[in-house]
Amino acid sequence: MPRHRRTRRIGFDPGELCFKPCGRRGRQLETLTLRPDELEALRLMDLEGLYQEEAAERLGVSRTTLSRTLARARHTVVAALIGGRRLVLEPRSSSSAIDQDQE
Repeated sequence: MPRHRRTRRIGFDPGELCFKPCGRRGRQLETLTLRPDELEALRLMDLEGLYQEEAAERLGVSRTTLSRTLARARHTVVAALIGGRRLVLEPRSSSSAIDQDQE
């Protein structure tokens, strides 16, 4: 039986976003999905330049969980960019909470 997912603290809500290659219809493209916690891991580590310990604390997970989440997120983004796929940001769910201190 899988373990229960802990609630992730998300510092912002990107809304519904989709990225696709120019000049190609989205319906014809394979779709890859980026979860809110994966986007937040990318934001904290790559945009804000935080160290893993601080980013993990802000996300509300362990450092090893952050590392796995970040690797999955980077793989998804690179696969979309290199493979010409559509990248959809998954809407925030009940397993993630907006951290009001971050806004």
